Amino acid sequence: MIVTPSINFTQPGLARLLDGMEPHELDELAFGVIGFDDDTGVKIYNRTEATLAGLSVSNVLGQRFFTNVAPCMNNFMVAQRFEDAHRLGHELDATIDYVLTLRMRPTKVKLRLLSHPGLALNFVLVDRSR
Repeated sequence: MIVTPSINFTQPGLARLLDGMEPHELDELAFGVIGFDDDTGVKIYNRTEATLAGLSVSNVLGQRFFTNVAPCMNNFMVAQRFEDAHRLGHELDATIDYVLTLRMRPTKVKLRLLSHPGLALNFVLVDRSR
């Protein structure tokens, strides 16, 4: 039984929901999901994001997110927010308008940045439905 269609980009408590989902469930979501550990190693890269970004899951898993996969997010708007939340032990749940520029023409998206001290993974969600 797949329950993912009821999960949406804006719903509260999404980090905990994503943390408990199986890879095939994450693949059914309508938005991109990238999950990475505190060392920024990518552990989750769903099919939606792989298809829309043009990067294969096998080439992304295990890579450093902010240096090897998405250096266009290695800035104060994205990467620094995760560093600050981790350093302070705070939860992060922020949605920002953003323009992706790596390996593609500039693409306007919404990013949702999720980090919770009790979870092993941090998440960047990418909504391209704008």
